[in-house]
Amino acid sequence: MENQEKIDFEKASVEEALKTLSVDSNQGLSEDEVKNRELQYGKNTIPEKKESLLKKFLSHFIGPIPFMIELAAILSGILHNWPDLIIIVALLLVNSLLGFFQEYKAGNAIEALKKDLALNARVLRAGNWKELLAADLVPGDIIMVKLGNIIPADVKIISGDYLSVDQSAMTGESLPVNKKVGDTAYSSTIAKLGEVQCVVIGTGLNTLFGKTTELVATAETKSHYQAAIFKIGNFLITSTISVCTVLFITDLYKIKVSHTLTEDFTTLIIFMLVLLVGGIPIALPSVLSVTMAIGARKLAKMKAIVSKLTAIEALAGMDLLCSDKTGTLTKNELIIGKIKTFNQASEEDIILNASLSTSKVAEDAIDKAILDKLGDKDKLKSFEIKKYIPFDPVIKRTESTVQNPDGSTVQITKGAPQVILKMTNPDEKFQNEVMEIITDFAKKGYRTLGVAKTDAKGNWIFLGIISLFDPPRDDTLDTLKHIKEMGIGVKMLTGDHTAIAQELGGQLGFGSNIVAFQEVEQKDEKTKEELTEKADGFAEIFPEHKFNIVKILQKLKHIVGMTGDGVNDAPALKQSDIGIAVSGATDAARAAADIVLTAPGLNVIAHAIENAREVFGRMKSYTMYRISETMRLLLFLFLSMLVFDQHPLTAIMIVIIAFLNDIPIMMIAYDHMASLEKPKEWDMKEIFSVSVGLAIVGVISTFGLYWIAQEVWLLKSEMCRTLSFMAILCGGMLTIYLMRNDKMFWHKPHPELKFFIATLVPLVLGTIFSVYGFGTDDFVGIGWKYVGLSWIYILIWFFICACTKILIYKLLRVSHWDK
Repeated sequence: MENQEKIDFEKASVEEALKTLSVDSNQGLSEDEVKNRELQYGKNTIPEKKESLLKKFLSHFIGPIPFMIELAAILSGILHNWPDLIIIVALLLVNSLLGFFQEYKAGNAIEALKKDLALNARVLRAGNWKELLAADLVPGDIIMVKLGNIIPADVKIISGDYLSVDQSAMTGESLPVNKKVGDTAYSSTIAKLGEVQCVVIGTGLNTLFGKTTELVATAETKSHYQAAIFKIGNFLITSTISVCTVLFITDLYKIKVSHTLTEDFTTLIIFMLVLLVGGIPIALPSVLSVTMAIGARKLAKMKAIVSKLTAIEALAGMDLLCSDKTGTLTKNELIIGKIKTFNQASEEDIILNASLSTSKVAEDAIDKAILDKLGDKDKLKSFEIKKYIPFDPVIKRTESTVQNPDGSTVQITKGAPQVILKMTNPDEKFQNEVMEIITDFAKKGYRTLGVAKTDAKGNWIFLGIISLFDPPRDDTLDTLKHIKEMGIGVKMLTGDHTAIAQELGGQLGFGSNIVAFQEVEQKDEKTKEELTEKADGFAEIFPEHKFNIVKILQKLKHIVGMTGDGVNDAPALKQSDIGIAVSGATDAARAAADIVLTAPGLNVIAHAIENAREVFGRMKSYTMYRISETMRLLLFLFLSMLVFDQHPLTAIMIVIIAFLNDIPIMMIAYDHMASLEKPKEWDMKEIFSVSVGLAIVGVISTFGLYWIAQEVWLLKSEMCRTLSFMAILCGGMLTIYLMRNDKMFWHKPHPELKFFIATLVPLVLGTIFSVYGFGTDDFVGIGWKYVGLSWIYILIWFFICACTKILIYKLLRVSHWDK
């Protein structure tokens, strides 16, 4: 066999293809040749790439935060600090299991793509026709394809009348495509009409379908959530370790001077461990995962199944949505549009005559649309079809010989309007009039049919033109408007002709700047990016085009969402920041997507975006709170050593603060949160400015209370520590109410009851511990009098912190405007 990579089978003649593949179309391949080619090209399957479940699970224990949590757990075990060890390991497992189970549900995209391959094929081998598994096909095999078959490989048609192929799942074209001898048909498309013989020109990964799976396999998207958590984790870990190092060196020097190395060194190690546990955001991944998981459960009730938790965060930040047209924006079904009548024919006459020239059994989209328009099929019973000639791609029309109720016989035809018009021998004026209408329909993207019948003398009479189109979904226009109002740009992607896409784009308000992406790809890199950014949509595209469009937009710093339903959408769905498989999507599209819609239409997406933004608000609120309180604790301990030359908190106090701060606060997942008006992602400048700013104010307030206790109330040092504990815990817990929005804390929406109770419990317990102590010399009670006065002090500073937050946000906005 000649080297098939050197020939373009799309352009080659049938003779050239057969010669290149070294096959006789009347005999097929011999069994020996089949074995040789199977060794060379492999099975007609998609190679499966699966990661072991154990490896997936263990991957959740890798990263800056997990490493530090694991270190804290090891140290706790070494020092026999069992309560801390249990809490730390539990939090680590909860976070890892949540992420693992969500990924497990997502499945394997390539495995789903593999299932879409045709199972069987009728093959000519050594002169005999056989029924074989599609996996056994090799390049050069001669196969039969007919109505209802799933085409098992990329093939070139070598004989037969014609083949009508539904290739919407591969190319996105809404209408079946007619193929003739010499044309190529793609693997996994469906034969709707006709019967042909073909030669296999590509199998497995060498098919268009296979190349699509390779794109899915190579698609890589950097998670904005993971990047944000990495930055936050590194910041808190670095801060914690820095403070621990300084305090350790300082205390070690004091121990050396006091000559109590063994006893005090053990106490110092325990304190450093506790500080490490208190400062590292152990619960941060767990709280955020729980928040996203609860959001995912709510989305499921809205008919949006989340396969990856991080998809919720990506959905909140999405600023550009690339929408597949066929089956997403439109219904993926043909309907009759405008009908233009001639020669005293009515619209009803035209539909009736077109129905009489229609197959009643074949699954043809055009015939179905005509019969649906006719409605009452009983109208056809009074007519008798004497002869029916199905659509012929050579003459481009169907024809029926019909006996009317009065006994007269006529011929009726429908097909390409130019062909039908020519049959009627029109004069120049009439021909120009009809051609102008045909051209006008074509510019608007409509497919057209001409209808004609014979008169009593046997002359053809042109009755009219029927336009057909794939209509938008009923809710598409309103949904797109709503999505745009949320600050999200929308681009339409389709395999249809540019004229069809432009017409639909005008109807749905996309704009008229819809271009063929093949033209864009020919430009230089800078021009390509500019055209992609400015375009309202793209037409005449293939799977790799959608994939490339998404990558270009991501390169331009967009957070890109992609909707789709077909195999052709799978690579782009996987590559996008947020892949959305719409209702009725193929297994391939669903497996590649981050969110799967189970209800039709895009309206679900709009509600999902709103919900995702609420979830993101909760995640951001907790993250800022956690940064602020960690920095407040670390700065207070660090500065206390410089100012008072002593630890203002004991190890047991730090453990209680860490426990009461994190465990109940998981209820933040249920808190009421306003849906953000615009796309929102992790703005590190805002997060660190507000968090650290409030932490500094909190440290000042804590120092103030410590100074009052020591210098004004003249309390003992152990009682001053209790007041420090109260200021850090209670003052810090109130900070969560400041982080819920960028306004004053009394603005709506008000806190949800479960969240309010979850924050009230630590405040009550912290108050009780401060009043009565914790039954140990390291934590003594100070009575209701000083606790009451301290609460007044804390509330005053809470209002000062609220004003500080408003000031920081004003400065941030001014800084943003200056840019």
